[in-house]
Amino acid sequence: MKINFTHHQTAHCENGVISNLLKHQGYEVSEPMVFGIGSGLFFVYLPFLKVNYAPVFSYRPMPGLIFKRFAKRVGIQIKSHKFKHPEEAEKVLEEELRKNNPVGLQVGVFNLTYFPDEYRFHFNAHNMVVYGKEDDRYLISDPVMEDTTSLSSKELSKVRFAKGAFAPKGHMYYPVSYPEQLELDEAILKGIKQTCRDMLAPVPIVGVKAMRLVAKKIRKWPAKKGTKVANHYLGQLVRMQEEIGTGGGGFRFIYAAFLQEAAPIINKPVLRELSTEMTQIGDAWRDFAVDASRIYKQRSSQTDGYNQIADQLVDLSKREEAFFKELKQAIA
Repeated sequence: MKINFTHHQTAHCENGVISNLLKHQGYEVSEPMVFGIGSGLFFVYLPFLKVNYAPVFSYRPMPGLIFKRFAKRVGIQIKSHKFKHPEEAEKVLEEELRKNNPVGLQVGVFNLTYFPDEYRFHFNAHNMVVYGKEDDRYLISDPVMEDTTSLSSKELSKVRFAKGAFAPKGHMYYPVSYPEQLELDEAILKGIKQTCRDMLAPVPIVGVKAMRLVAKKIRKWPAKKGTKVANHYLGQLVRMQEEIGTGGGGFRFIYAAFLQEAAPIINKPVLRELSTEMTQIGDAWRDFAVDASRIYKQRSSQTDGYNQIADQLVDLSKREEAFFKELKQAIA
């Protein structure tokens, strides 16, 4: 039972799953276009929620939301399931595979046996495609991997029902109907407007205001939490940015590519200029990650490192606030 599915490696798992499922149906939609229309660029700080004994920092919306937004905006209908029991989840998965239908799954990464050890920790918002089963092994197209791989029934069940924050509960999703042609113009505008609203939100834990709140917390962590916990929290911030596919600099580069691609479609040449600015902001996020990692790995020679990192984050918030105000005006 093997579907003729073509694997394409992408920068991020959820965008990649969507793009690959669409390409399987003959729609050539790029990863940046999926990301931009699905309003994937985000920042949120959730101090009341802990993952790996540290607050949650996320550079993306909730798992599955990019696909839901994208599908709704371009006229694709999707079906989504969650399950109480692994046996039921496996049964429904195999039913879809027998229908020659590849499906997306949300899984935890800690027990993904094909992941390198340094990437395996308790994070339950990873996405993959299952496109078949041979003997007791499910055939896996994981968009962040160079090649396809496989998992045993037991291994797949374990990651589908991982415990902890954002537990996937066997989450399975797939498109069920498509329009004759994807109308991107209005979808692009809706996606941009949503991203601008999110990043300029008037609440302290979302968007640019959340960046400033985190900067304030960073200044206080060493004295309030102690060096060990402060380093752990800072490491969490960087890991969620650069290692686990939740965004940061990488997402800024994808969004820049989206604006570049969107400019001629909606006839807004100014988006090309904004694309260049977003790329530069992405570079600044990468610099922030490098400098922060030197601190929590205790290789920084800066005596006031935490305050300097906080200053960088405040500067990023100012640049992004100006950027999204300009972007909002550009499509008004």
